[in-house]
Amino acid sequence: MKLVWAPVALNQAEEIADFIAADNPNAAEKWLSGLFVATERLADYPESGRPVPEIRRPEIREIVYGEYRIIYRVRTATVALLTVRHGRRLLSENDLG
Repeated sequence: MKLVWAPVALNQAEEIADFIAADNPNAAEKWLSGLFVATERLADYPESGRPVPEIRRPEIREIVYGEYRIIYRVRTATVALLTVRHGRRLLSENDLG
């Protein structure tokens, strides 16, 4: 399957990395690199993440990376990475775009 990052998800990942970099640029670089590694496996194992509990739609799934949730949508030929958000933040249908 092909991985496709939504622009908003890329922007969120960049903002998180910038926040981390304010205290530790090396940690930010490591975090961002790890994020991309964690999401790459979704191309081969798109259903490895769990369904998002608050959405209750089987095609909307998530993986957890550190303190963050990576929310994605599984389609026939693509995995669309929709948002990267802190684990304490709930997702609503409006957040899906």
